[in-house]
This record gives sequence, C-alpha cells and structure tokens, in this order.
Amino acid sequence: MHRRQFLGSTALAAAALALPLARDGQAQAATPSRILPPPLQPGDTIGLVSPSAATDDPFDLQLAREAMEALGLEVKAAPHLDARRGHLAGTDAERAGDLNAMFADRRVKAIVCARGGSGAARLLPLLDYPLIRRNPKALLGYSDITALHNALLSQAGLVSFHGPIGSGSWNTFNADQFRRVFFGRELMQYRNLSEPGDELVPRRNRTVTITGGTARGELVGGNLSVLVALAGSRYLPDFRGKILFLEDVGEAPYRVDRMFSTLRLMGALEQVAGVVFGECTECDPGDGYGSLTVSQILDDYLAPLGVPAYRGAMIGHIRQQFILPVGGKVELDADAGTLRMLEPVFQA
Repeated sequence: MHRRQFLGSTALAAAALALPLARDGQAQAATPSRILPPPLQPGDTIGLVSPSAATDDPFDLQLAREAMEALGLEVKAAPHLDARRGHLAGTDAERAGDLNAMFADRRVKAIVCARGGSGAARLLPLLDYPLIRRNPKALLGYSDITALHNALLSQAGLVSFHGPIGSGSWNTFNADQFRRVFFGRELMQYRNLSEPGDELVPRRNRTVTITGGTARGELVGGNLSVLVALAGSRYLPDFRGKILFLEDVGEAPYRVDRMFSTLRLMGALEQVAGVVFGECTECDPGDGYGSLTVSQILDDYLAPLGVPAYRGAMIGHIRQQFILPVGGKVELDADAGTLRMLEPVFQA
C-alpha cells in the first residue's frame, strides 16, 4: 500500500485549523511541555520495533540487528518484529503494544524502527502517552515514522529523531551521524556533503535558496504525505514559530502540489518561521507537457511566505541522510543551506 492511499480522507480536512480539534469538538489541549530523552551510551540496549509495514525479507531484520550491534549496542527485538497481517507488521494492537512495552522497559534506552512503509498512523490512538512521558526515550526512523514523531511531540512533548531505519543503509555517513548525535551528543550543524567529482563546480548535493535569511525555532515535519494525512487530528503539531522540514518519495508533482495546498489552506504554512525541503525522490513530472516541477511548486508555496527557506538538504529517501531532532531547537540559514542545533537534545 502506498502512502498516498492514506490521503483520500484529507480533502475534508483541508480547511481544518492548524490547531486541530479533539474528538469532542473542543480545541485540543496545549502541547505538553517539551521533554528530552536520556542519552545513549555504547553497550546500551535498544529496542528494535516494526510499527509500520511488514518486512518483505526476514534477512533485513537480521541486517538491522547486526547494524545496531556494529554500532556497539545490544538489541532487544520486539515480540512482533517479524509479524505480518496483510501489508502490516502485525495487528494494530500488537504493534502498539510493542512500542508501549519498549517505552516501559527500563532496560531499553532507545528505540529504532526497523522500517517504514505505511500503517504507523493507525497506532496513534493506541499509544500510552502518559507512560511515554514518564519513560522518555529516543526513537529513530523516517518516512512513515513521521506519524510517530509528530504524535510523540504533540501528545507527550517528546523529542525524537528523524533518520535512518534499522534495515536501511548504515553507510559511513549515516553511522557517523548516529555516533555524533547519540554517543557524542554533539550540537550538530547539518551541511550537505560537497562532492564535486570531476566537475568544475559541484552538481550533487547542492542546496538552493528560495528565500534568504536565518530563522530559529523548534523543528517539526517529516514526510510530506504522512504529515498531511494527520490534518484535522490531534496528532498534528503546533506550527507557530516552528522550522518546518519536509521530504517525500514517489509522488507525482500534482500530488505534491495538492499536499502543499492542504498545508496552506489549513493555515500551517503561514505560521512557520522557516522551511527546509530535502529530497523528493522519484517525483519527476514524467514525459510530455502539463506538469509543474517540484521546484516550481516549492517556489509557488514557499516564496510568498517571506520566511527563510531552502531546498535540497540531505533529508529523505536517500542513501546518506541527516539525523534530525524533531522538536529540537535549531537555526536555519537559507543562504548557507544549513541547519544548526541550538540546544542539547538529550537530558543532562
């Protein structure tokens, strides 16, 4: 199942307020105060979970375990890590139960999602947010895990991490990012790698300024289609004064345009302090005429905001990707094409 199948219900939510309504029709409660996860050390135990789609090849789960062990961590596999119900990694109750149990387990110091896909949004009403707030832990993943990042932030105030999944590529860049963020607790500056190759001027990993300037705020966002599918729910974060980061994969430009239109109609875009767009992998217009490009769409929606914005950051469905703190305080420099952590993202 492709993520775009979750978007069918969002048309009615397009005019929803940026502060969504609770089920009783009343305005949702204020976002909980922000809490930081405890730091991670080599030798600690991490929980490996599958909150979204099932893994096609069980060997991928072995690779995920081996990658975590190669980083110097012990691994505790969730009971339903290799389960399957249709395209999902088990029933909703099983997957949510695994997540709740990992947060409750005092031996587990952080949680890594084995893969994305689709289905994480089904778990949001089943998560025990008071328990999570009492037992904060770093959670790592991207793509469909965007639903969890935004729910943890909006419902528990917990900072989590948008970055490689357990079964993804743990190349030198990603492993270095992990060690610097989690073990070194470095105040990261995220700047694209410069890879000129044999070109006179670099062509790869280039950032493009949409509107220049700098802005500061808490980082929110993730996968565009998953984020927009939360429209009208209590799990969408407060966008006021935030730095919004986005990415996507396999979406035709007209669908990217529709999703940005939803963000604008619901009032979210007008509230942000700055925007960084990563990669929209395999989002080309295709052959023939009659399609906007993603760059044109970004210019249409972001330039009129008048806030600092740039595109091309190493965020998304790409081999080398930044590990970003969702809910962490950052500074965006749209002219330099960088993000910079302003404060620690772990407990002292």
